[in-house]
Amino acid sequence: MSEFAKTDRTTITRLPKRGVYDNETVYSILDEALVCTVAFVRDNQPFQIPTGFCRIGNKIYIHGSVGSFYMRELAEKKLPVCISVTLLDGLVLARSAFHHSVNYRSVVLFSQAEKVTNDDEVYEALEVFTNKMQPGRWNDVRKPNSGEWKATMVLSFAIDEASAKVRVGPPKDDEEDYALDVWAGVIPLKIERSTPIPDPALKSGVTLPHYLS
Repeated sequence: MSEFAKTDRTTITRLPKRGVYDNETVYSILDEALVCTVAFVRDNQPFQIPTGFCRIGNKIYIHGSVGSFYMRELAEKKLPVCISVTLLDGLVLARSAFHHSVNYRSVVLFSQAEKVTNDDEVYEALEVFTNKMQPGRWNDVRKPNSGEWKATMVLSFAIDEASAKVRVGPPKDDEEDYALDVWAGVIPLKIERSTPIPDPALKSGVTLPHYLS
């Protein structure tokens, strides 16, 4: 199993047993998460931008308007970025307030932006992104026209320096607290897709596509 090399920035020092460095785990977390946070520093001012993203191979892709100031800054100035995602899997309720926690899977990676100029790569990134948000959607919708393509910027970030951190399982209480008359356990959390709500302006006769059923 391939692993990312540990660096000073990616090595987990707090609860190191939760650190995971294999590519498969990192990629699976990135593929499940719908939103990442892109953090960078400009003129000594830190910024964090939440945005949708997708992964293709060993790269993360984000997209936005060609007028996006932060995207232009990242591409033109090659600012170093820290990108993170977190999936919450459960609330961990311990017998003591101190030992409450959460079960989670997270990834932190360090990279630099590259503006994608290859038309095929841009097309693939937007197709994969759309199908990540809703599997099957790309083949069902009108594709961008020439003006929309020109108005869209796509950035890629190589996933070369990354690590994951994962917590699973029940609470970890102090030994003497296990005798307390206090309920303890895990409240599972997950994102669910609920029943689709049609657009009020939906054309009459348009039925729910099979991939939303």
